[in-house]
Amino acid sequence: MSLQDAFYGTVHDYPGGCESLAPRMKTTPAVLRNKANPNSTTNIPSLQDADRAMALTGDFRILHALCENHGHVAIRTDAQGDSGDLAVLELVTHVWAANGNVGAAVDATLADGRVEVRELKAVRAAIYRTQQAMLSMLARLEEMAEPAAEGR
Repeated sequence: MSLQDAFYGTVHDYPGGCESLAPRMKTTPAVLRNKANPNSTTNIPSLQDADRAMALTGDFRILHALCENHGHVAIRTDAQGDSGDLAVLELVTHVWAANGNVGAAVDATLADGRVEVRELKAVRAAIYRTQQAMLSMLARLEEMAEPAAEGR
């Protein structure tokens, strides 16, 4: 996903859209709408705009787009709540689903016997989601890990 598309989605998917988010971002709805407009060449969102939008909305598409564009994966590192067996099982099912999405994306790419650059976008996004799910599962297991006993 492009950064501009991620910013657009973050702004417009916020409840009430630009009109509700703009005052919280200390700007006008018109300026925020222009910054979110992928066709605008005059109002460009700054890093501060992106940071503020993510903080206010809790929507991290911008962060994930940045990571994906540069070969990184973002996962939450703060406490994620329940670390019990059911929570880990839920994360395992997310990994399975994400792996299935990778397979489906690769299958769709290869269906016509050719791999086109435009098709790789879906494969890349599916792989990113799989990496994210696996790292989230690892983080949860690390939260559950007991310290090694001395002498083992």
